[in-house]
Amino acid sequence: MKHSDVEPEPAAAAQVLGAQLETARDFAARLAEVGEELGLIGPVERTRLWSRHILNCALVAPYLRSGARVADVGSGAGLPGLVLAIARPDVELVLIEPMERRTAWLLDESRRLELGNVTVLRARAEEAIEAGPFDQVTARAVKALRQLIPMTRPLLEAGGEMLFLKGSRVEAEIEDSFKQRRAARLGEPEVLILGEGVVPEPTRLFRATVVEAS
Repeated sequence: MKHSDVEPEPAAAAQVLGAQLETARDFAARLAEVGEELGLIGPVERTRLWSRHILNCALVAPYLRSGARVADVGSGAGLPGLVLAIARPDVELVLIEPMERRTAWLLDESRRLELGNVTVLRARAEEAIEAGPFDQVTARAVKALRQLIPMTRPLLEAGGEMLFLKGSRVEAEIEDSFKQRRAARLGEPEVLILGEGVVPEPTRLFRATVVEAS
């Protein structure tokens, strides 16, 4: 397989990942090597693997609470779950993924990279409630907020936080999810723009806290 089309590591990688850069490099190289073959990423993603995926996810790492248990729903290729586990060894990540082929990849990679803070759970979000409650829940490219909020809410108790990586339509999604946010007892959400001037396409992070039990 040719590797000339893989995006070179950007200078910003050292700034974003710091001491965890070497492990992130290892993960990026492996994803570039077998990701397309395993159906984890499309062919075009190799040309933007760092800027669009690895760094995009790593920018969320500072928003994980120290010592937290964090559920990553629909982990897929490990974006953001494995990247966050690499960037924050002090946080426990539970990667929730229903597809057997993807859970096998997540298990293999977490072991290969010696990530002692990762648990892989083959399940849908609604089947993973007994593994909780979690302090925070993350997701990337899974569902629109009106579906994602009720899907992940049972994983959290009062004080738990949703951290979802979203696209440019996030404000419209917030508007469309008013009923679901109210039913979930969420506080006023905020959208954080991460990585401006650091990565070509900043990360939009939806952030909302459960203010009271349902």
